[in-house]
Amino acid sequence: MSKSLGDIALELLLPTVVLLHLFFAPYTKVEESFNIQATHDILATGVPFFNSTGILAANYDHVDFPGSVPRTFVGALVLAGLSNPFKGFFSSPASLQLLVRAILGIGNSAALLHLKGAIDTAYGKNAGRWTLPNMFAFGLTTVALRNVIMVKAVAWKKRSSKRRRLALYLLTFAGIVFRSEIAILLAMETLYLMYQQRISITDEIIPAGIAGLVIGLMTTVSIDSFFWQRFPLWPEFVGFYYNTILGKASEWGTSPFHFYFLNALPRLLLNPLTYLICIPESLKGPISKDILIPHLAFVALYSLLPHKEWRFIIYTIPAFTAVAAGGAGWIWTRRAKSHLYRVYSILLIVSTLASFVVSYGLLYVSSLNYPGGDALRRLHEDARMDYRDPVRVYMDNLSCQTGVTRFQQLQPTWHYDKTEDEETLLDPLFWQQFDYVMTETPERIIGAWHPVGTIRSFAGVSLRPENGHVFLPWPGYTGEGSASETVQALQDGYQTIATRTMSVTKGYWPAVKLQPRIYILEREPPPAEHADSDRATAPS
Repeated sequence: MSKSLGDIALELLLPTVVLLHLFFAPYTKVEESFNIQATHDILATGVPFFNSTGILAANYDHVDFPGSVPRTFVGALVLAGLSNPFKGFFSSPASLQLLVRAILGIGNSAALLHLKGAIDTAYGKNAGRWTLPNMFAFGLTTVALRNVIMVKAVAWKKRSSKRRRLALYLLTFAGIVFRSEIAILLAMETLYLMYQQRISITDEIIPAGIAGLVIGLMTTVSIDSFFWQRFPLWPEFVGFYYNTILGKASEWGTSPFHFYFLNALPRLLLNPLTYLICIPESLKGPISKDILIPHLAFVALYSLLPHKEWRFIIYTIPAFTAVAAGGAGWIWTRRAKSHLYRVYSILLIVSTLASFVVSYGLLYVSSLNYPGGDALRRLHEDARMDYRDPVRVYMDNLSCQTGVTRFQQLQPTWHYDKTEDEETLLDPLFWQQFDYVMTETPERIIGAWHPVGTIRSFAGVSLRPENGHVFLPWPGYTGEGSASETVQALQDGYQTIATRTMSVTKGYWPAVKLQPRIYILEREPPPAEHADSDRATAPS
């Protein structure tokens, strides 16, 4: 059956949204640091088969900044391999980072569209049209979910057995190579399949588990032992032992048991009708229960660990979205048969549009949260040095956590330093080598420096802004005159609308607040240089 133009437009919408997010928020946060740095180093240096120890030490970021536990290079190697044929079309390393992240985003979009086909089969074509949900393992777990849904939707024994094996194999491989917490999801899915479908242990579970285990271990141990120069090395086991067995993850903060259910999941799903109406409606059918129960069990078990982050349960979002899509499709096809479903349908349309608007509001806020990337871009634009001359730049911890990567280090004659050792940072001689400093705390920088720029970032929302407040600051905002002509015209237009509206609302209007986060400092020339300059300009 040929697709309608509406279906094609909806399918194109998902990768388009991914690329728009990438355009407005092109930088990375600290959670992405290892993979983006590793991808850069592979693209820039290649895989050193000869003199590997020396080349890795000289050119790879993880040698100097290994982190608390080693991470796998498998995803970075695949991503670099997919990006390499296109890198000649990009003029700068910064644009190459956009390519790398776009390929990962498009790959995950493809996995979600693959899942949409299974939802169409399980719930009908109307359901697949509602699947527009908000990484390496994410794509694998999504494809695995697609096979699980097809097993539960299509009663063909031989093909169902193959799909179950593939789903369990993908979950095993993803858990072994990329994220160890997927083992819990694998266990929940396996136990539920054993209970619900009497899955064969000898013909399905054991072959899938052994294949995923062996291929996963061979892949990660061979690749990661080489890049980390430690044999044998299984990064995910090391991370699991360090974070879970030793409990080191708790040092990054803890959250209560209900955090995922009452905080993370509602924020990730965004549209409140997803869990208030759509999922309850969908659970009236058996397929939705089969999809949702293993994922709810995964979230419940993972909630027992004290350290919690939304990214640890991101793999469940396609399942929740799939079930909600089933409920939305059920409501939509019955909108003419019931006044209640007609009201629900109207609410679905309104809430979907509202969620779309809110998501782009959140994207705007997110774009204001990368002061490190904005500061380095600003420094490259404004530095008074000749790019042919060697320049030394120091970037502090906050700068590196909020957007600075090796892709942003544009000038080959510049040296970028991100030393973290506290004792070294207290040595006055250390600071004498730098021409510029990017720092959160300028008062801690030793020596004579003067500010040449201040990068502000998101600091909340004010409902009653002060006079003169800039209502629509742009990423990298430093003050008056820091925006392009187009952005300035947009800011001025919005400023006029907001100011006039405030005269009616008695001063109330939502406005983004910014605060100084990164200061760009330039080293003061030594006194001798001042004296030479005075003599050179003195009248004869």
